[in-house]
Amino acid sequence: MTTVLIIGAGDMGERVADGLAAGGRVRRVLVAGRSTAGDAVAATVASARDCLVEAVRLDADRQDEVAELLTSARPDLVVHCASLRSPWAMSGRPDPAARAVEAAGLALRLPYQLPLILSVMRAVRAAGLTGPVANLSFPDVTGPVLARLGLAPTIGLGNAAMMQLRVRAALRAARPDQPLPLIRVLGHHSQVFDVMRANRPAEPDRRCRVYLGEEGRRDDTLAYQAPPLAPGPRYNAVTAAAVVPVLEALLPGAGPLRHSTAAPAGLPGGYPVRIADGSVALDLPPGLSEADAIAFNERMAGGDGVERIDDDGTVHLTAAAHRAVADIAPDLALPIAVDDLAERAALLDSVLA
Repeated sequence: MTTVLIIGAGDMGERVADGLAAGGRVRRVLVAGRSTAGDAVAATVASARDCLVEAVRLDADRQDEVAELLTSARPDLVVHCASLRSPWAMSGRPDPAARAVEAAGLALRLPYQLPLILSVMRAVRAAGLTGPVANLSFPDVTGPVLARLGLAPTIGLGNAAMMQLRVRAALRAARPDQPLPLIRVLGHHSQVFDVMRANRPAEPDRRCRVYLGEEGRRDDTLAYQAPPLAPGPRYNAVTAAAVVPVLEALLPGAGPLRHSTAAPAGLPGGYPVRIADGSVALDLPPGLSEADAIAFNERMAGGDGVERIDDDGTVHLTAAAHRAVADIAPDLALPIAVDDLAERAALLDSVLA
């Protein structure tokens, strides 16, 4: 019985559960969360799909609870969709504090995104789980931090995969009667909003990279040609569509998949990958080296406020991030150390209250 454990019973957790249940390749889905929201998610998906769906109460911040669940359930795949506060939590807030924190880039809110996946990956190690773990919580940055600690998830989700879907949409509109070529995308989370809004950066080196066909013909403009979609929770529908094929390819007995997605093995940003037999490998186009691909995404991480990540996982923020919060709470832009996540999350809470 193929079992998938989804940690996080919010909107994305429900969308992922429904997508996997609808695909017919998963027999049992466990939806784990701290509140009773998981009960409604499980009941809804179980009613709509031919799949066993169960709600499990879990505080992902408690490593021992996660390890116990992993040991008892032995899932074939773990999907992490949880965070301490959703990236959309401040959507539409007009107050100066919220505007400043958003302007600083998502890396400033790493204390909301990193703690739970850190707890989960430590529990994975403690439980001796060897199956794949896929992470949807800001993987382009949490992945590299976790990699520094030897705790990188198998793969990240969304972001580059969303860009790939936008390229597909543009190609379908332009050539409705022609088969789609192989599409490979190199891009960072910081570039997703421009892609979704069809807002092409004027500077070519700020655009995500799009490679077509086996030969890798460049056409970066395709990422910005699909109909524009304003930022908001509606992006979750595109995220789910981008995520499910990757998750299905990680299941036992799945066929190979060539796709683009975030943070394979904890690399910064997103890359073209080939998933086969439970393993993930880069699938870079001719002429693009792994070193050059990583360097591109490290530069693009500045758009999220990341200056650099130390060997111990400490994240240093950009000068722009410092300027954004200088008049609100300058300490928010100090380096974010893994051991200080709880204190930094509390500081964010006090500023955003």
